[in-house]
Amino acid sequence: METPDELPELPSALDEFVGRAEELTQLRSRLRSARLLTLVGPGGAGKTRLALELARQIRGDRVGLAELDSLSDGDLLPHVVAVALGIGERNGTSMHETLCQALGRHRTLLVLDNCEHLVHACARLADVLLRRCPGLRILATSRESLRVPGESLFRVGELSLPKSDDIPALLRSDAVQLFTRRAQACDLGFELTADNARAVAEICRQADGLPLAIELVARRVGSLPLDHILAGMDDQFTMLTEGCRTAPERHHELRSTIGWSYHLLDPAEQAVLRRLAVLPGGFSLDGASAVCADSDLGQDAVPRLVHVLEAKSLVVADSGAGPPARFRLLNAIRTYGLERLEAAGELTEAKERAADWLAGQIPRPAGPQFHGEQLTDKLQHELDNLAAAVDHTAVRPDDRHLLLAMALACLWLQRDHWTTGRQVLANALERVADSSYHVNAIALAARMATLQVDHSEGLRLAERAMTLARARADVGELADATDTWALALTGRQDFAGAVASYRDCLELVRSLNRPQDIAFCQKSLAWTLFRAGELTEAGELMDACLPGIRAFCSDPYLASALHTVGLLRLTAGDLVAAEAAFVEELCLTPKDSRGVAFALEGLAIVAGRRGELHRCLCFVTVAAELRRQINIPLDAEWLHRVEETASKARNGLGPAGTDAALAASRHLQGERLLSCVRREPSRQSQKDPLLTERELEVVTLVAEGLTNREIAARLRLSPSTVATHLNHVRDKVGKRSRIQIALWAKTHYEDFRNADNG
Repeated sequence: METPDELPELPSALDEFVGRAEELTQLRSRLRSARLLTLVGPGGAGKTRLALELARQIRGDRVGLAELDSLSDGDLLPHVVAVALGIGERNGTSMHETLCQALGRHRTLLVLDNCEHLVHACARLADVLLRRCPGLRILATSRESLRVPGESLFRVGELSLPKSDDIPALLRSDAVQLFTRRAQACDLGFELTADNARAVAEICRQADGLPLAIELVARRVGSLPLDHILAGMDDQFTMLTEGCRTAPERHHELRSTIGWSYHLLDPAEQAVLRRLAVLPGGFSLDGASAVCADSDLGQDAVPRLVHVLEAKSLVVADSGAGPPARFRLLNAIRTYGLERLEAAGELTEAKERAADWLAGQIPRPAGPQFHGEQLTDKLQHELDNLAAAVDHTAVRPDDRHLLLAMALACLWLQRDHWTTGRQVLANALERVADSSYHVNAIALAARMATLQVDHSEGLRLAERAMTLARARADVGELADATDTWALALTGRQDFAGAVASYRDCLELVRSLNRPQDIAFCQKSLAWTLFRAGELTEAGELMDACLPGIRAFCSDPYLASALHTVGLLRLTAGDLVAAEAAFVEELCLTPKDSRGVAFALEGLAIVAGRRGELHRCLCFVTVAAELRRQINIPLDAEWLHRVEETASKARNGLGPAGTDAALAASRHLQGERLLSCVRREPSRQSQKDPLLTERELEVVTLVAEGLTNREIAARLRLSPSTVATHLNHVRDKVGKRSRIQIALWAKTHYEDFRNADNG
């Protein structure tokens, strides 16, 4: 018998290991405490490469690599491990016993690579060796865990993807780094530039950050332009071929890699995996059960099978969603699943079940629709699935097609993709000549046109909805159409006509005895009365309907109602109540949506009325940038009020104060913005006294190197007043010289970002 004094060396890497720095740090820490560490992940995730890189960094242990991809007989596993550890056979002794005796207490790291097809044999051997060889540690790679006591699991996921398409963000992405390095191996002249950044980022996203997919597609650089490569990603299995000739056979192309995993599944697991492929937007367990179950596979069995597939790294848990928990398939696995689904003759049936399930999640529209919220309450995460269902049902359009299209249009509307939403609905209305949802769909189309300031089309569609609703004599449909007609009249500045129509709508919904519709109509009527100058009745109606809106409506609609409350209080001169309403509105509004801009502009007007000019201009600037980014149209009257407020703030602040406000506004995002609007002390203001607005202006100019006389001229103050402000600053921050003040300001205020100052 041999002792493993000289182990075979690990194979040398022929190309550079890229990325995974954070994962390697975590794995080194895990391996110090865990004697069995299993790297699990889908095929092509780079488990083997990561394990070998980790093994090369281990000091003090002898390392042996057992490559199992070509081994099909689990009984031979101990012999393969013995060869990897440099241990020979011993006559009359089982190989298990030989391994245990040879390893003894030697500090050894055994790498078991590709265990998934021999998972039971690997688990038995690992259990025996770890119990009897206290110096042994095992590093395994597999698509599912070994489930041995003491096993530590580490999921190897996708490489980090770029969060934006600018060069610095791309360079921080492991996926882009890998693509770039491998592309340069094929084309020495390739480099990441502003011109190709978007294409590279999108290629990596389409590849799901999967290392094998990225390696394969990068080999096309030099022979194909990047835009052709990106277009070819729609057919990933054609694009992602021609892998390294010396790699395992299943890694030569992505289809083989995924097929290897698929064929290890039992028939029920295969059925669930391929049927899930009709849900491109991911799925909940309820959705999976509805789509995958059939006469042979009960709905109760599907959740367990989804979890089995997750354990085998074929389904990915979506950590950013839920509750309820959601899962997804990587793009390449979904593409393979669709191929298998079509080959099994199940594609149409699975798509039908998906469309039926999605349609069943949509409450039937009745009465004013809260801008479609009734349609989308359960479907916030299903946009891509809805789009697929709309495409499928378009072949033979019916009631279900129109209902799905309405929900999809509303989801686009809620994401501020108004044109896309309108087009989805217009296409569905062209396909479905008559439907039980026809009035509701036309009314929704009219509402969307009006809100996108397409008033002539909004009025035309609203009139059509009214005509159809009267002919059908359905009270709910007539209420919906009347509400839409009133909105279209409001868009045309016909406030008298709109008020009359909203009163009619209110009477209709009262007859339906639906509290949420009553609150909805009261709010709409109150807003129109406000626009018509009928402030007393508008205020009374808002007081009456706000409790109902809080009780029955979603946060975005409550935010819209609070905007009306804020404007009413602002008009009445109650600045405290107005600010409270606008602050609550902002806190309820999804970030980066048009509602944020309206709330900030309301707060800016309040700040301007109070003389808080720095705060006012900061909010106006942040709102303007948001409007620019998502192209939000402005009502002419509101635009005039906002611009007038901003102009007064700029005049009052002067050039230096304006510059300071603009600099501060660049930092007002996310939690910092919410803290500012709530007037919560920033982390900095808890450490240092907050300077007054004028003191900030003076300090800004001191940091620019201006003298007191020059500052006085810029701010239209006397030199003695400037000196007084500087003395106050010195007392507050404990700095005496001008240089110390300038350095302190730059260090502590970071472009004087405290927009809540004043």
